[in-house]
Amino acid sequence: MPTVYTEVEVDVELYDIDTEDLVEELESRGALPVEGSDNAKEIVEQMYHLRRLGKPCDHLLDRLFYSVLGRIV
Repeated sequence: MPTVYTEVEVDVELYDIDTEDLVEELESRGALPVEGSDNAKEIVEQMYHLRRLGKPCDHLLDRLFYSVLGRIV
């Protein structure tokens, strides 16, 4: 049976969405690491600080993908 995808555009303001609800939804979809994935948080912290300094952080993306998804690009 073929999979059917539907695309919908919705005009939403991000400040209308509660952060905790968003995190719950992303975790339920497997889009965020669950608690205990300190490695992913550490990588994101490093990326954040590099970005704030205007330095590239692309080199950390592969590590983040592996930490969260368990896959290598």
